[in-house]
Formats: sequence, C-alpha cells, structure tokens
Amino acid sequence: MCGITGWVSYDGDLTGRRDPLERMTATMTGRGPDAGGIWIEGHAALGHRRLSIIDLAGGVQPMTAATADGTVALTYSGEVYNFRELRAELRARGHRFTTASDTEVVLRGYLEWGDALVERLNGMYAFGLWDGRTERLVLVRDRLGVKPLYYHPTPDGVLFGSEPKAILAHPDVHAAVGLDGLREIMLGVKTPGVAVWEGMRELPPAHLAVLDRSGLRERSYWQLRATEHTDGREVTAGRLAAVLEGSVREQLVADVPLCTLLSGGLDSSAITGLAARELAYGGEALRSFSVDFVGHQEHFVPDGHNVSPDTAFAQAVADHVGARHTNLVLDPAALADEEVRRACVAARDLPVGRGDMDHSLLLLFRAVRAHSTVALSGEGADEMFGGYWWFHDPVINASAGFPWLTAATGAVRQERGFLGEDLRRALEMPEFAEHRYREAVAATPFLDGEDADRRRAREMLYLHLTRSLGGMLDRKDRLSMAAGLEVRVPFCDHRIVEYAYNIPWPLHVFDGREKSILREATRHVVPEVVQRRTKSPYPMTQDVRYVEALQRQARAVLGERDAAVFALVDRQAAIRAADTPCGASANAPGQRLLLEKLLDLHVWLDLYKPDLVM
Repeated sequence: MCGITGWVSYDGDLTGRRDPLERMTATMTGRGPDAGGIWIEGHAALGHRRLSIIDLAGGVQPMTAATADGTVALTYSGEVYNFRELRAELRARGHRFTTASDTEVVLRGYLEWGDALVERLNGMYAFGLWDGRTERLVLVRDRLGVKPLYYHPTPDGVLFGSEPKAILAHPDVHAAVGLDGLREIMLGVKTPGVAVWEGMRELPPAHLAVLDRSGLRERSYWQLRATEHTDGREVTAGRLAAVLEGSVREQLVADVPLCTLLSGGLDSSAITGLAARELAYGGEALRSFSVDFVGHQEHFVPDGHNVSPDTAFAQAVADHVGARHTNLVLDPAALADEEVRRACVAARDLPVGRGDMDHSLLLLFRAVRAHSTVALSGEGADEMFGGYWWFHDPVINASAGFPWLTAATGAVRQERGFLGEDLRRALEMPEFAEHRYREAVAATPFLDGEDADRRRAREMLYLHLTRSLGGMLDRKDRLSMAAGLEVRVPFCDHRIVEYAYNIPWPLHVFDGREKSILREATRHVVPEVVQRRTKSPYPMTQDVRYVEALQRQARAVLGERDAAVFALVDRQAAIRAADTPCGASANAPGQRLLLEKLLDLHVWLDLYKPDLVM
C-alpha cells in the first residue's frame, strides 16, 4: 500500500521543477514509510511513497517501461488480487517480467490492453499512468473506491494525489472551502466525486480519467446493475460462501505479517474464521486484534441497538479458530488526547471524524502495526446485506432521507443547530440533504415490474453502497495508512456486491433477523455464540470522564480570543455544551456531537488555515 502524487504541465518542462513534487510526495510518507521515489520527464512528474507488501526487493516506483515511441511510467497504490493470473496471461503474450510485484503486472497490462486493462483488474487500487508515446495521463480508481484518488485541474494540466494534502502542498494551490464544501462537512454524507476543497475533485469509484492536450475526461468502467436472482436459499448461501472464501484467499497474499481486525460481530468473525482456516492449511496461526475501553463492562448501558460489549465475543471467536488474539484496552485520557485528535483530523484532511470511534481506531492501528503490516477487516457487509437496525425499522425505512442520519438525529429534516445563525441560513442544510438524498435514490438500478417493496429494498441498499460505504472505507483507509498499516476488505469484492445487491429482500431476512443469508453462508466458520448475537455497532466509550475531558478542551477553545471556529459554530451553543453537567452517563448525543465537531473544526482550521468562502 502506498501514496501517489503527480503533476502534468503541457506548457512547461518539469525537469527543473522537482521541489514542488518532492513536497507533494513528502505528505504521503505515512502511507508509504518504507521508500520513496520521483520520476520526471518533460511535461510529466510522478511521485511515490511505498509501504512494501509484495516483492519487498522489487516493485520500486515510479516504475517505467521503455518503448520505441516513448516511456510509459506508473505510480501505483493498492493491491491487484488477481495479479498472478494476469501475469501468466501476459507472459503467454510475450511479456517479460523483472519483478514479482503486482505493480509491474499493471504496467505491462496497460502496454498490452491500454485503458481496457481496468476491466480485468480485481482489487483495491488507485494509480496514475503517464503514456509518453501519446503524452496522455490515465488516472484509475477501483470499483468500490477502497483506495482514494484526488485531482486538481490546472490551466495547462493537472495535479493529483492519494489525498488532498498532497495537492494542497503544491505552491500554486490555495486551500479554500466554499459553501458546498461546508455543506458536505456538516451533513456527514460522502458524495461520490466531491472533494470539498475548492478546485479539487475526487475521482469517483469505478472511474478512470484521461488527460491529454484537449482536456480531461472521466468515464465509468463498472456500475452496479439489477439482475434477476433465481437461486434458492441453499444455493444462494453456497454461492455466497464460495465467493467470500475466494476473496479472503486472494487477500491473504502478502510477503509481510498479516492479521484480522476482530470485533466479535458476524462480519469480522466470518473474515477471521475464513482466514484462520486458510492459513491453517499451511500450518500457520492467525493473529487477531480488537479494541476495548477501561471499565467498559462496568460503564456499559445497553439500549435498543447496543446490546452487548464486544470483548467476550471476540475472544470466543479467537478461541474457536485458534487465533492468537490481542485486546487493546484504552482509557479516557488516551481517547481524549489532543495529539490523537490532531492526528485523526490530519489523516482525514477534513473535520468529519466520529470522535472517540476515530481515536480508538487510530490507536488500535498503531498497536497492530507493531506486529503486522496487513490487516483484514469486515467493512462493507452491513451495507451489502442490510445489517444496520434502521433497515428493519418501518418508520425509518419509509422516510425520505438518509436512513443513518434519520436514525442518528431522530428526524428526517437535517438541521444543524450548532451552526451560527448566518451560516445556518446560508447553508440551507435541510434542503441540501433532501437534494443529495433524491439525487442518490434516482440513480438506483431496478428491474422492470418490481413491486414497491422490492424497489424500496434496492433503494436502501443502493443508498448505503454509494453514500455510506464510501465514508466508511475512506475512514478506514486514512486512519490505517496514517499508521502505515494496510487494511484489506474482502467483502468489498465487486463480485460479492453484485450478487448481494440482487438477492431478494426476503432471503436477506429469511429467519426474521438481520443478515440471515450471510449468517447461513458463514455458519461453518462462525461459532454459535456469535451466530446468535444481535448486531452491535463499532464501540464508543460510555465513560463520563471522556465527555468531561471534551468539555475541558471546549472551555479552553472558548477562552481563546478570536478563535476562528466561531465563524462556524454558535458560541452560545458551545458554552452550553461545555458547561452543562453530563451526569453519570456519557450518552447525551447532542451535547457530545457538538463538542466533537467544535474540537475537530478548531483543529482543522489551525492545521490547514483554509479560506472559508462564504
């Protein structure tokens, strides 16, 4: 896993402009702590930071191929899981390889198939490829958008990078965020293609962009489709099991230590069980990791959706599959550490964090990185198989709004009461949220003749796959790569997504529970105690000391003269949140949300100093 950067300038010779590219590439050191490289030729410059996973000695980047008509150069991030099969096919076509890396397979694949290469790749990847034969740049992102890629058009070309910070490091780019960017930040829904920063765009999942002297054009190379599902329950479970087993098997390929992230829920337990079984064939034992909080058993208060702490279930899975398990226990001081918040905001480039859920994740990744370079995670299953509780709530299901926001705020209308009055009027958040929701629903693929219930089930799944999953994957990628850890997500194999999307909803819930068909498909590797467990979300601390620490930090911000954050957040609302006793429980969601957003925004404004174009 790596960080990539690049710059194309058709009106200039970049061979004498090395410094800007070096600054851009240096911002990607967290993503690639093992090595770095720069390649410049004429109008094109590529940068790379490497996290060595496959072919540690080979795979140095940027990687080039000399042809009679010019150089083809590649800067690449991610993993192509079917690279061995593609390499065999390319060898049969006469290509010679000097490394064992998947990077060279991508480069040679482009020489053989051109842009059509993207239709053959299976994995998580983002790359920029300069074709010196035609002076064109090709930018590519994987089908589900597991790996990020951003670009910024310039008057004579483009800048690109794995993260916005790489582009913002270029001296010609000015950090600014306008009203639309602030709307995205405050809504908390990741719209495909939107980068928030003025002048910048995120390449959407399953897209490639081509730049030549006539301009830059994007096109989609894959999209989710509605198809007829005729398999019965037993066949569906069997086929789902087979494709999931294949995905896990492919994603266990690495030349470095690997592990799984194990919460004790169905999804991570399934990945852990399949991975442990696969490794056992070679006589290896799997390592697994989970996160917990000091005194969480004592502080835990169940509600309708958080019904049980994770620790006992994670240990039960580890015992069941014979994994060497580590449970990282965090205290309130570590979760509220201002350095940790600053690191999370810097990793994500935006104040879109989830408070202690982000902080605990980063601390977990740092701890995992001491033992492993690759971790497998269960991300994506809830979005594909209807795992969240609101899928099964008839009121929320029928509401015309993003269901996870309706569930979190208790209302379809998305007000943001903590905003300053002038900004609240300018942003028009309820109208913006409704527009984004209807935009997403309108793109849902259906089959002709499907009834209203089936159409609504598809809409709910499509909303999550295109507007929720992207944010989850971005969070996992940014925080893990900030710790130099590669996280792979076997559920986010496009073949699994295609199959799951077309399973009729009654099969998804055939026994009256969430993710029924996934439970059936993974029953052979998941212990019964987890099979019976009701889904619980990613854990957040219920220790009142954490919220008290947030209040102290908020009071310090309130004490700063002319703090820039109060151009966004209503000062009186912040005072109330900072001074109102939180009682014996940390579950005052409105108060806690305001404190987290205030502190994240404060850090973000200090780190990036963006112009707010309001």
